Amino acid sequence: MSKMLRIRQIRSAIERKENQKRTIRALGLRRMHHEVLQPDNPQIRGMIFKVKHLITVEEVEG
Repeated sequence: MSKMLRIRQIRSAIERKENQKRTIRALGLRRMHHEVLQPDNPQIRGMIFKVKHLITVEEVEG
């Protein structure tokens, strides 16, 4: 079993920099309070770091 990350958008991407909006979309988040599961890898961790003020993250066994 590989680790997965449950990512939830808790703040709006409106009036944010364009690269932050694109990162939110690349993570698969579409709207407020939307949750997605992503694999735990360095690419996803880098995207999470870029928008950490807009999301919450928790590790789950997947």
